[in-house]
Amino acid sequence: MKHFKESEFHCCCGNCFDKMDKDLLIDLELARGIANTPFSLNSSWRCEANNEEEGGKKNSAHLRGTAVDIACSTSHNRLLILDALLAVGFTRIGIAKTFIHADTDRELPQEVIWMY
Repeated sequence: MKHFKESEFHCCCGNCFDKMDKDLLIDLELARGIANTPFSLNSSWRCEANNEEEGGKKNSAHLRGTAVDIACSTSHNRLLILDALLAVGFTRIGIAKTFIHADTDRELPQEVIWMY
């Protein structure tokens, strides 16, 4: 990957790059190129223990490697990241004060944006 290192995909259990959904990784890379701003990942694949510790839902896309949380601390970066995610076709996005959740999980409702 051009914009990400495998080590950026980690859980308390260790490196989890190999557990990430390949389509998500392709879309994430495309979005990063469009946004032209760094994407710092707060969360990617999670084991059940880490998901519970993070307050994730029991059916979280993180458990299947189809989700990431991208750190975001300014309104300008939030706009750049959100615009890029939508441009590449992400249809499941959560917006929080300090991060943006993006996932490609087809088992969960599509065409949704929610607030934390």
